[in-house]
Amino acid sequence: MEKDKKIVRELANRYFEIANSDLNHENTMQHRAVNDLNGERPIVLIAEIPWNEMNINNELTLYCKDNFHRELEWHFKTQLFQWKHMRGDMALPPYFNVKKIIHTTGIGVGHIENEHDSNAQSVTYADQLSREEDIEKIHFETITYDKSVSIKRFNRIGELLGDILPIRLAGEETGYGLGCKTMDDIVQLRGLDSFFTDFIDRPEFMHKLIGRFTDVFLDKVRQYNELGLFDGDQYQLHGTAAQTNDLPHNYNHATSKDMWGRGLAQIFASFSPDMHDEFDIQYMIKAMEPFGLCYYGCCEPLDKKIHILKKIPNLRKISITPWADINNAAEIIHGDYVISSKPNPAFLALSNVDEAAVRNELTNIVSACRKNGCCADITLKDITTVCSNPENLFRWHDIAMEIVNNF
Repeated sequence: MEKDKKIVRELANRYFEIANSDLNHENTMQHRAVNDLNGERPIVLIAEIPWNEMNINNELTLYCKDNFHRELEWHFKTQLFQWKHMRGDMALPPYFNVKKIIHTTGIGVGHIENEHDSNAQSVTYADQLSREEDIEKIHFETITYDKSVSIKRFNRIGELLGDILPIRLAGEETGYGLGCKTMDDIVQLRGLDSFFTDFIDRPEFMHKLIGRFTDVFLDKVRQYNELGLFDGDQYQLHGTAAQTNDLPHNYNHATSKDMWGRGLAQIFASFSPDMHDEFDIQYMIKAMEPFGLCYYGCCEPLDKKIHILKKIPNLRKISITPWADINNAAEIIHGDYVISSKPNPAFLALSNVDEAAVRNELTNIVSACRKNGCCADITLKDITTVCSNPENLFRWHDIAMEIVNNF
């Protein structure tokens, strides 16, 4: 046990030194500048890393025996590894977050995956919401905060590391998990058999269903506010930068107004702007109202839908994926919103990274932002594989930093 403690404390010391460095402070200021719409250049971030393929020179090998210490060892080692090999413009919080333990009863229904061969890489879902009466199955969640267990963990980590770096009892950050992803949730509860056709054949039914999910989401936000479960110092927003001077840093009593809201409708990728507006944006306006700022989009291409997104009154950031036209998006956005550009991770899935394709894509992104005066974070994420060659990701990082530094 003493050996475990020594390992974790040494890692925490290294982390705290970096987190309090001038470079980390500069990176944090760059995040704020971009999100405040006055960044000097795009920032580069890397998220959703295939850590199972990244262990070089045993830098990610765990040596702690106890699970509690192994969890802390893994946290610090991955942060230190990324800072060393593929830092980009990452910004580390100068403290350690102990997350509040939060429970939910759920909404009364959960998705059911149909059986597949064990080697299947995709799933289909059973339709549980095909009838009007099925909507009554959906009820508000009951959110509870397990304060005693949270405090116990906070105290244990504080005793181990509190003399090295500040320890915070942290609330929930908005992102994919606490975002308004109504359509993604509904399609998992319905499957695809009649999901798309019901928007044409039974639009009133779909409006009732979407309205119910929106009400459930808003009630969840209400409960988080009442229980004090939001975190007032958000660094990450589903991989993108969250720091901004345009939200108050309300550490101890944060509400949704101090937070980013998150909206998306990935399944609407092929929907027309009019249908996307009718069945998602009109509800998203209501769902994002409790938040200070809004980040909209995920993997769905939105370059031809910017005009409907502008209806969200607190919109600040828009996701532009590899399947969207960055030039078209930047021309329409024209500096009014942050572009969260998502380069294609498929270029890293080869035995050796396709450097020409990476350079061409990143140059196109940066050129579009420069030409149209757009602030941007370039966030490489959804990295399923690097073909067991970590150098692919390191090389992508080096090319990206070279290009943005010549902005």
